[in-house]
Amino acid sequence: MKDGFIKVAAADISVKVADVSNNTLQIKKAISLAEEKKVNLLVLPELCITGYSCGDLFFSGKLLLSSLEALADICNYTKGKNSISIVGLPILHNGNLYNCCAVISNGEILGIVPKTHIPNYGEFYEKRQFASANLLADNDTISVNGNDVPFGNNIIFSHKDMQTYTFGVEICEDLWAPITSSEGLCLAGANVICNPSASDEIIGKEDYRRMLVKSTSARLLCGYVYASAGYTESTQDSVCSAHHIICENGTIIAENKPFEGNNFVVTEIDAFNIVAERIKNTSFQQKNLGRYRYVKFEQQIISTNLTRIFDKTPFVPNDQCEVNQRAKAILNIQSYGLARRIEHTNAKTCVIGVSGGLDSTLALLATVKAMDILKKPRTDIIAITMPCFGTTNRTKTNSEKLCEYLGVTFKEINITKAVNQHFEDIGQDPNNLDVTFENSQARERTQVLMDYANKTGGLVVGTGDLSELALGWATYNGDHMSMYGVNASIPKTLIRYIIRYEISNSTDELAEVLKDILDTPVSPELLPVDENGKMTQKTEDLVGPYELHDFFLYHIIKYGSSPKKVYRVAKNAFGTQYSDDAIKKWLRVFIKRFFNQQFKRSCIPDGPKVGTITLSPRGDWRMPTDASSTIWLDETDLITHV
Repeated sequence: MKDGFIKVAAADISVKVADVSNNTLQIKKAISLAEEKKVNLLVLPELCITGYSCGDLFFSGKLLLSSLEALADICNYTKGKNSISIVGLPILHNGNLYNCCAVISNGEILGIVPKTHIPNYGEFYEKRQFASANLLADNDTISVNGNDVPFGNNIIFSHKDMQTYTFGVEICEDLWAPITSSEGLCLAGANVICNPSASDEIIGKEDYRRMLVKSTSARLLCGYVYASAGYTESTQDSVCSAHHIICENGTIIAENKPFEGNNFVVTEIDAFNIVAERIKNTSFQQKNLGRYRYVKFEQQIISTNLTRIFDKTPFVPNDQCEVNQRAKAILNIQSYGLARRIEHTNAKTCVIGVSGGLDSTLALLATVKAMDILKKPRTDIIAITMPCFGTTNRTKTNSEKLCEYLGVTFKEINITKAVNQHFEDIGQDPNNLDVTFENSQARERTQVLMDYANKTGGLVVGTGDLSELALGWATYNGDHMSMYGVNASIPKTLIRYIIRYEISNSTDELAEVLKDILDTPVSPELLPVDENGKMTQKTEDLVGPYELHDFFLYHIIKYGSSPKKVYRVAKNAFGTQYSDDAIKKWLRVFIKRFFNQQFKRSCIPDGPKVGTITLSPRGDWRMPTDASSTIWLDETDLITHV
């Protein structure tokens, strides 16, 4: 368990109903495979020792005795093995029969969890055989193999040295009930829920099952390992499908879809991420609810390679349909937020600086929608391009065409003369291409926008995005400032996808301009063009690739991940796209700039929150301006390429 990752597996076996000897052999094979794959936690299906479909054979003393003998055999087989295994069997206790799971570690039964909610509808008639765990006392135990073992639905299993490595068990129907067993388990401290199941397959059930696991994992901020019986459990009127699902905080991170045939699904659940989410969520306050028991276990912490794949663009959904839905939703949030600000301030116009780049394009699109919402003419949007030393013909032309096709008022105000006058006033050598040379242009542009807004009774719409705020890649009191920043919580990687979405809804002429804007390198265009009028300043050459920085931003802010962990998952996500040295270099740049530039974020304008990660000082991010980055940079410097 390195960096908080718990390697888990959901698996089924080739079961023969009521053939305990066969099933025991198959369970041992699954345990051996788990050991080979260095799995921490293996979850096998409900009643896998006997088979779920035994029906009234569960009343057979021979079957019950055989399953207990098999449990002892399986327990003995796990001696010297590192994996914890969860196996299902029927157990007789105080005159009642229970559908149970035994949690086994290194030859020891840590606890036995009976099923709480017993289905008795449709094709299920478990109440004919089994009693509910609710009949048991909170401190109940059962004697197994001569040892007293905790017995109940109130057990939290906890690693003796790793506080974040905790899990609980609920069984099949417990997930489908109005009040789930997992609710109490998670509130009492379980970070992972294991669910051995024997869910049959009918039309529509796959999607509903997936939705239940995802929503439970999301609502309870937990990992969830759901292991369901395979087709060999099928009998009479029911067919099982081995639908295994592993979730983390509402996201499916591994799955064997019904009938796909992969009977052993392995991935890693990030317990640190789960804890990070719970710490921030004050509605989720873990507490011992009184009735819960905590069973400690030992397990060697083995560092293994990650089998889980992390998204290179965590802000962007994988599914194109989802991307389109998100883009539409974000544009609505932007435009309705801006519309309300226009209404409240009685602004007659919206003034926006257009550069032919990604950010100003998205801001202009959102402003157009805001004016359409208010039924105000688009000509009340005053889009100003302010060419100077670094402006290229490509970006200037795209700005003009964009405004023409959107039907907004376009103005060109060349600031070269004003900036040169300013250089003369402050004694700046115009041949010295330093930060003063660059920032003077940015501040002049902001002055023009602000003053033009005053002149027209308008409101300046800001264009800066979340990625720039994270890096502090903005001129203080220059493009850093506006009256409403519509892009303030949208990262650069996501902006590209929103513009692509708009292309699909645009006229052919507008679409062509938007495509060329997407193809234009990101640049503030503050340094002079070359002899051919081409761009000489590219942002990503200076501060690094935005897709890397957005990745760092997501993992550091959302989960509080350490530099070495971010480096590890970045290598996993990007593969050979970037060298190890490049990832480490740009990670160090991100951390240093993120800390040093907080002063800019402490006084940014209002802007709509569109996602779970924002850096507004009035919203999700409260950081001291003078915080030190030393411990983060020191850890980054110690990263070795392994």
